[in-house]
Amino acid sequence: MYQGKQRLAETIGAEKALVFAQLLLNCAVEDLNGWQGKVVISPSHDGDQQWATDLLSKATLVIPQVAGNLGERLNSLDRQLRELGHQQIIYIGSDAPILTAQDYLQIIDALKNHDVALSPALDGGVTMMASNKPWPDMRDLPWSTAQLGASLEQLCKQQDSTVAKTSPTYDIDTEQQLVQLTQDLAQDKRPARQDLFKQINILIKAAHYA
Repeated sequence: MYQGKQRLAETIGAEKALVFAQLLLNCAVEDLNGWQGKVVISPSHDGDQQWATDLLSKATLVIPQVAGNLGERLNSLDRQLRELGHQQIIYIGSDAPILTAQDYLQIIDALKNHDVALSPALDGGVTMMASNKPWPDMRDLPWSTAQLGASLEQLCKQQDSTVAKTSPTYDIDTEQQLVQLTQDLAQDKRPARQDLFKQINILIKAAHYA
């Protein structure tokens, strides 16, 4: 989990970044527990398969990711899922606690009339990506850059896919984004979000008095 939060670790330290990575993951699991469809967890390594299995009892499958960049990993996972008969697939990460039931409904509704639905991130990436058909080859997309969202949309359109975009959201890569969450989660009553909100405020208070 820490590997995925290196930018956050640069300012708050690796130990605290790991704590927040777990809190962010808890928020994603909270969403998955409320999901009415099938759930697949895809850990980054084979060695994490048992951990992923224990993470969510309602998960239909656990499929470890293959080697390669994120595009290659997503393409491989998507092929495996579609070979198993899954057709309408929504992908989320573990670092977008701002997502709500309304955001998921927007993605579902968008897929009714489009091949692809993307939830744009404010930093130019995406927080959710969904498709009714196999993704094009995504290995050469500019992952982890501000150009990702636009490049992914263009790639899909080049493959004659219709693309819908839902309301923009954001994921958590920096300390500044954590601070933003204190405003956006202040009234959020979901338990995992409450835990995250409390820990962010502890972090802010400690920094203020340091």
